[in-house]
Order: sequence, then structure tokens, then C-alpha cells
Amino acid sequence: MMEKMKMHSPNLTQENIARIRELFPGCVAEAQSEDGKPKLAVDFDQLRQELSESIVEGPQERYHLNWPGKREALLTANAPIARTLRPCQEESVDFDVTKNLFIEGDNLEALKLLQETYLGKVKMIYIDPPYNTGNDFIYEDDFSENSDEFLKRSNQKDEEGNRLIANTEANGRFHSDWLSMMYPRLKLARNLLSDDGVIFISIDDHEVHSLMRVCSEIFGEENFIAQLAVQLNPRGRHLDKFVAKTHESILIFVKDAMNENAIYGIEKEGRMVDEYNREDERGKYRLLGLRNRNQSFNPTTRPKLYYPLFVNPNDGSVSLIRDDTFTDEVWPDAPDGTKTCWTWGKEKVTNESILLTAEKTADEWRIYRKDYLVGADGELAKTLVKSVWMTKEITNDQGRKVIKDLFGSAVMDFPKSTELLKTLIQIGTNGKDLVLDFFAGSATTAHAVINQNAEDGGHRKFIMVQLPEPCDEKSSAYKAGFQSIAELSKERIRRAGKKSIEGEYHEGWNKDIGFRVLKVDSSNMADVYYRPDAIEQGQLKIFTDNIKSDRKPEDLLFQVLLDWGVDLSLPIRKETVQGKTVFFVNEPPYDLVACFDTGVSEDLVKELARFEPLRVVFRDTGFVSDAVKINVEQIFKQMSPGTEVKAI
Repeated sequence: MMEKMKMHSPNLTQENIARIRELFPGCVAEAQSEDGKPKLAVDFDQLRQELSESIVEGPQERYHLNWPGKREALLTANAPIARTLRPCQEESVDFDVTKNLFIEGDNLEALKLLQETYLGKVKMIYIDPPYNTGNDFIYEDDFSENSDEFLKRSNQKDEEGNRLIANTEANGRFHSDWLSMMYPRLKLARNLLSDDGVIFISIDDHEVHSLMRVCSEIFGEENFIAQLAVQLNPRGRHLDKFVAKTHESILIFVKDAMNENAIYGIEKEGRMVDEYNREDERGKYRLLGLRNRNQSFNPTTRPKLYYPLFVNPNDGSVSLIRDDTFTDEVWPDAPDGTKTCWTWGKEKVTNESILLTAEKTADEWRIYRKDYLVGADGELAKTLVKSVWMTKEITNDQGRKVIKDLFGSAVMDFPKSTELLKTLIQIGTNGKDLVLDFFAGSATTAHAVINQNAEDGGHRKFIMVQLPEPCDEKSSAYKAGFQSIAELSKERIRRAGKKSIEGEYHEGWNKDIGFRVLKVDSSNMADVYYRPDAIEQGQLKIFTDNIKSDRKPEDLLFQVLLDWGVDLSLPIRKETVQGKTVFFVNEPPYDLVACFDTGVSEDLVKELARFEPLRVVFRDTGFVSDAVKINVEQIFKQMSPGTEVKAI
């Protein structure tokens, strides 16, 4: 049936709803129109909560996922915090030049701190969160009062100050607490994804259905790609009841399913390569039928794909136009006479007819297209990833073997295989992309990024986030000398990097095996209690006399980078200029020049202005006189008008 013309002006309401859906997918739900047909409608209760700094009451009947504490979880996601990231050079590797970050601290706080700098810049996220088996420890969050006060009042902080609570099945809010922990973290993570970004989440049967629904709300159900079944334990878990489970799931959601670069295929190998059994001057290829075998694609449903092609009977070449050379007419009809259609439109046939060829079978011409093993860009042909993964290389046994090779013993019980993560990296990234894991655990993701870069010459970067969760005193990790999971994570990256450098690697690899350690900590400001509703995101104006006495210039620099949204992995150079310490961030033109010393003169200000940086920052009371302080903006306006000038 032909599609009817609308014969009315555009539905602006539905267009506005579509725009809201792009910003807040969870605020648009299914509803019924007056004639009983499904339509999209705004969940105003949810939208009000998104735009509110306090909990909004007023439930409304609709299809969506709900649980006790959901509104508080949304408030938690949106609430600002008075925290910063402090650099720790002594625990880092190649601090000044590496592009990789290791953030130690609460991942919710870390995600909040990264919002300005990495908004829309992360190509791939992988997380392996607590599965809520009844034995897990999960985060519990509250930013509506003093953090220590809340945690002490609710007995959620142990003697070492760790913000973890046990989530046992005896807890009446067993599923709700887990969802309230995951919801704000996933909302913040979505903000960081690029337009072609993808998130992979490992999970088992305990919460896979809840996770699917909460991800559908946050990312949009239309952006769900697949639920992979990954066989991690071929023998099965012997303690399971009724069924010995051998697999876990990996949920895949993308930022925008319409973006073709969200998911890549994997390189073909083995029997798939053997299919390329023909060869011409361009290389090996296989033949794929041009006719669409799906009978739902036919002249009625796809009229523009139903047309004749013409074959040169002497050499099998193909054309859109009949002439004295191309004489034999071919329609996209099945052998039984059923009318189907071509997979290519006329424009593509015109532009790429060199890839088409015809072969005669039983007195009938069949049209094929050449599919080359190596593309015009030099890349090996790829295939869609399958939904069930069962290879030996991705099992937990292989994960333990890698750990044992690095440390001499299995210091982690259930580490994911680096090969599993490498496969995800292959289908989720290209050579220079940024990978984030905010439940880093033993840092398998970082290890896999390093190994994949070494293999294909990529320049991928990673950000790992891990709470300094204490190792159990009975654990192998503790007996091996590791006080916390974060310590183990960092040491694994060090050893994995060293091993990669010592082995064979791609000549194009930049050999970046370093990482900057940044630790989530209180603000650099002393004697000031920041209530969440009193903080403005990106605020730089801080009273100098409130700077804590134990904070170094490097600490101030990274708080400025965060507030200004400057990439935390840019190279940093520290120099002495006119007797003062000056930080230069990135190469000329510098993204930031910073001087936090006192006694800054007009001559120094002019010398820094000559560099024409994008941004410059000084200590508010760091000038030799009020006159110099007053003249700073004027000096830059004259010498470097493009520079943004601020003080702390």
C-alpha cells in the first residue's frame, strides 16, 4: 500500500518531544492518543525532577521502571559536590607525558568531576559492577548533608573511612539499593559518551533484567544493541541450584543507534578468510548476491530497488543502460518467479559498477558484487560480532592465568580475560579513542587497552576509576602485600606495560604505558563548608586565604583544569620564569598558563602574555601590588586579546 501524504503542517509538539528525548531519554514514555494509537509523551514528573535541585513528589501512572529511592537517586546524579582531584606523581608512571588516567576514589564523585572536561568525549565505556549476589558491597550516596556526617549517622563508613555497605538479600531494599547505586552513575556516564559512543556492561542473572530496564530509560530503548551471552566458566558453577550456569551477559547500549560508527565489526579469520577464494589485480575477494533474498523487500515495499540491470554476455560486466554491448536484461526475481529487489540503488550501481559481475547458471544470469578481503583503505574485512561468545581465550581461567603470569600467583579471584576486553575494544573503538572503566577492579580494561595498542599501533587512551577498597586480610592480594584493590590495579598496569614493551609490538605504537594517578579529595579550600546547593559547576573564584596549607601548586593546577574543563591528560611543563614557578599546559599555543606564587610583578605578567595562551590563572593575592592586579586584564587585552584571564 502506498504511503499517504500527511496533508497537514508538522506536529510541532511531537518534534519538541523528540528534542526533549535527545536530552533526557528517560523523560519520554509511551502513551495512548485519543484514537488509541501509541504516541510519545513527556513524563513531566521525571522532567521536573531532572530540572530540580530537590526531590519532586507526584507519581503518575505510566509504563516505566520505578523503585523506592529512585527520585533520590536522580537528585544524587544532579547534585554538585565540593571535591577535586589531586595529582599523585610518586604513584604515577610517566606523569608528564602520558595520556592515561587512573583516578582513585568514589566513582560517583569521579564521574561528577569529569563532566565538564570529558562531556561527549568518551568513545567506549566498559564496566563490571557489583552483581548484587547478596554478598556484594555497594556504594550508597547522599550529598544533601555533610558527607562524613551522613556516613557516620547511617553507619556506612568503616574505620578506614570506606564508603561501602553490604547489600544482603535480607535487606528489604535489596534490589532498590542496587538500582539507586547504579542509576546516577549510568546517567553521568551517558553524558560522557561521544555521539558515536558505546557502553558495555557485564552482569549476571541477578540484576540483568533490572539493568536492561534502567539502561533503556537512561540511554533510550531504541539505543539497545544486544545482550551478549559470554561463556566465562565452561564447567559451570557447582554451587548453583538446578542449573550450573556457565555464562554471564554483556549489555550493549549506544549513544545513538543511527550513528554507523558506534559499533565496528571484528576482523575475519580462519574459515571466514577462506571464503575469499577469488583474486584479481586488486586482491582476494568473494562474490555476494546482489538480489535481496528477503521477500518482504519487494517492488511494493522498495520500488526504487526494483529495476533491470543489463549484462555484457562476453565478459559478465554489468550496466544500468542497455546498448549494443550490454544486451541481456536481468531483474531481481527469485528462481520461482517471486519478485524481490536489489540491495543497491541505482546511484550506487552507477558509482560502483566496477564491483558488479554476472555469472550464468542454468541459462539464467545472476548478478553479484565483489567483496574484497582488504578494503580500499587497507583495512581487513570485518564481520558482525555474534551474540554468543564461547572461545577458550575469554574465560575466567584465562583471566586468572594472565594475573598469575604477572604476579606469580592468582591475586584476584575472578578477573575478566584481557582477550574478552580486547575484543570489546576492537568493536567499540578506533585507534585514537578514549576508553573509560569506572569499576576498574584489577584494571583488566587498562591492560587490554595497552595490549591492543601494542598489537595494532593504536593510540587509544584510558581512564580507570577505582575505590581504594581494602583487600580482605585473608585474600591472596593482601598476602601478596596489597592493602587495597586500587594498589593492585596500579601495580597491574605497571607490570602489563613493562611486559608489552619487552615483547613484540607494532611499529606505529607510541609505547604510552604510563598513567597519571589522581585522587578524589576534598576541595583545596580550607574552613569552607560547601553545601551542594551553594556550588556552581565550573566556579573558579576561590578566596586565596582559604587554600589549605597542605595543598601544593600542582593540586591547585588540577582543580583549575577541572573547573575550566581542560583535558586532564595534556602534557604539563613546569618552568621557573623570573624566579616564579609557572605551569605550561600542552604545547604552544598553550591551553593554560598558571602561576600560583606570590610576588608576581607586571614584568612577569607581560612575559606570560607574550606566549598568547588560551587561558591564564594567577593567585588572587599573588601580585606585588593592587596596581599590578588591576592592570593584569588590561595587559592581556592589549598583548593577547584571545586569552581568558582568571584568578583563584
